[in-house]
Amino acid sequence: ELGIRIPRPLGHGPSRFIPEKETIQVGKEDATMHTLFAESFATLGRLDNVTLVMVFHPQYLESFLKTQHYLLQMDGPLPLHYRHYIGIMAAARHQCSYLVNLHVNDFLHVGGDPKWLNGLENAPQKLQNLGELNKMLAHRPWLITKEHIEQLLKTEENSWSLAELIHAVVLLTHYHSLASFTFGCGISPEIDCEGGHTFRPPSVSNYCICDITNGYHGVDEIHASPTGSIPVSSTESLCEVEALMEKMKQLQECRDEEEASQEEMATRFEREKRESMLVCSSEDEESAATRDVSRHFEDTSYGYKDFSRHGMHVPTFRVQDYSWEDHGYSLVNRLYPDVGQLLDEKFHIAYNLTYNTMAMHKDVDTSMLRRAIWNYIHCMFGIRYDDYDYGEINQLLDRSFKVYIKTVVCTPEKTTKRMYDSFWRQFEHSEKVHWACMLRDSHGPQISAFLTATATQLKL
Repeated sequence: ELGIRIPRPLGHGPSRFIPEKETIQVGKEDATMHTLFAESFATLGRLDNVTLVMVFHPQYLESFLKTQHYLLQMDGPLPLHYRHYIGIMAAARHQCSYLVNLHVNDFLHVGGDPKWLNGLENAPQKLQNLGELNKMLAHRPWLITKEHIEQLLKTEENSWSLAELIHAVVLLTHYHSLASFTFGCGISPEIDCEGGHTFRPPSVSNYCICDITNGYHGVDEIHASPTGSIPVSSTESLCEVEALMEKMKQLQECRDEEEASQEEMATRFEREKRESMLVCSSEDEESAATRDVSRHFEDTSYGYKDFSRHGMHVPTFRVQDYSWEDHGYSLVNRLYPDVGQLLDEKFHIAYNLTYNTMAMHKDVDTSMLRRAIWNYIHCMFGIRYDDYDYGEINQLLDRSFKVYIKTVVCTPEKTTKRMYDSFWRQFEHSEKVHWACMLRDSHGPQISAFLTATATQLKL
């Protein structure tokens, strides 16, 4: 009667990609999930949306929460406010305002100086010195050299001890990879954070600019299918799953019949490495909206670049020479007790997590598929497994999935709902979250390998 348009409620659940009715509803969880929810709430003071999505896989969530709690709150080389500030620096590097917002609150809660939040230049010089390593770990870890480590360890009054640096690096990689999960699963902002308010402004002519910034593309698109995804026939999706399973069967038969030579395996690796550079997201894709977080890091133009572009040659790292199992684990555990064990457990859970299902099929051995995904990501960073036939990757991973993988791992802020919807359309959302968990942790070991190689060169 007054001519006032009532705002429409914003209620799309913890993920922009997964329909709210298909997520785990609080109050309807089983006993294991309830315990994890209680632990998360007790630790964080909230039940955040990452937990509400990751709980699809309780075993992984338990390991994740345990590791994060140890890094942020238990005894360690770094003071608590430094830990949260490093989390802000790492999340900002990938433009993840969701994680930045959470850690800004935590930073202030543990007594952090509000002036530091005005920009990295207001933080202590010791933290500013970490900026170079932060950007390289986030975007081009293969460029890290022993000189980068030496500079941090030998900067007089602002120097880092080796134990402090290990703690900082684990925090940086933890939040770089958590940003990948956040964007890869379309995690929505918390209700008390920017973009997560209970109401959004009324539309003008049934269309609102805030629809774009919140990841909505109009009513017609949202209701294009029951799940808001790209319309596709059941028959077409079933064919995708059946074809993938048939390829797995054929590849296993080929393995049993003959084994490629070491020369041929090396050739296939180089071919896959080159082809991975041709995989990129469409330039007209919309990225998830983020507020300006650039004040928390330097060199805003620095980002991911394929490591062999423009004639640049980066030597291949053989896992047999530098690996998490043989080098990284012992180094981290020696300098930051128990963290090596926690990370090792999480890596193994991410890699081995399976319910032996593929869409509607039960009792399926997914090990071949899991290894293809894991090794494809490592291949993009120039890391090779001598005993793996890289020809299997092109057989098992279609282009739409490769686009999703590369985007989530290399430029997570560019991940879109369309990318999420377009690969393996018959798979359950819980299965796609499983792949996102794997993507989150598959680039942890190789970053550790780079750092381990550097530490080995320094004879530390």
